[in-house]
Amino acid sequence: MAIALDRRPVEIPYDENGLSRYELLAGTYEGGIRNFRCNLKAGCTYSPEMYADKVVVLMFGKGRAYVTDATGAWNVTELAFYFPNFDKTPYVVHAIDDMEFIFSVVDMNEWDWQVYNGSHARLPLFRTISKCVIYDQDCKGPQTDSYTVLRPCQLGRILIGAVKATGDGTREKGHPCVAQWNYCVGNSDFNLSVEDETVSTVAGDWSYVVAGKDHSLVSEPGKEAYYVWYEHFVREKDFLIKPLAKRFRNQ
Repeated sequence: MAIALDRRPVEIPYDENGLSRYELLAGTYEGGIRNFRCNLKAGCTYSPEMYADKVVVLMFGKGRAYVTDATGAWNVTELAFYFPNFDKTPYVVHAIDDMEFIFSVVDMNEWDWQVYNGSHARLPLFRTISKCVIYDQDCKGPQTDSYTVLRPCQLGRILIGAVKATGDGTREKGHPCVAQWNYCVGNSDFNLSVEDETVSTVAGDWSYVVAGKDHSLVSEPGKEAYYVWYEHFVREKDFLIKPLAKRFRNQ
């Protein structure tokens, strides 16, 4: 199958601390990223593990919450992202509603560190979707809003954005440089196609597209396509000397 997909569980197996966590699509990508679905019950808190040598990304996709660390506090009332400062600044996720987020752990190789040490986003970083830059791209339809969350080379080889459309979406030729995950949020109900395979996807779904395969994420009239795209440059060194100028010229 061309599409790897994980759906939000109907019954969530919370532990005694009100937390559910499991790895998403384990073994489908061996390039140095592991992704976890986390659900936290209303009124509960979670202090995730920290890493000195890995980038961590939290993608808040469902429910209200807030994040606290030594530098401040941030409300999660819409699609939002938090990037911790490695193991330097402990942080806590506080659930107001029963909520869901993706916890992604990204290995850093020597070239990632070379880029990071030259220039990087200041951490910790919190960003809501409404504060992101909206851009247009030729592979996205006229009824589509695209958002830049994290630009290339701000934190090693990862790139993050979001797409929101009604009766529209993205039709894209395969990009051999990057592997891509898609996290469906909001009221999503759209078709994901990878080459000749198509599946219906809804809010909570997490999918993986192998680098180089043509793909589209498009909703029918009156339905929503709302998803985070999360990419990782698979060419471990080339991204230093071959920037994705054409692909990201409008971001």
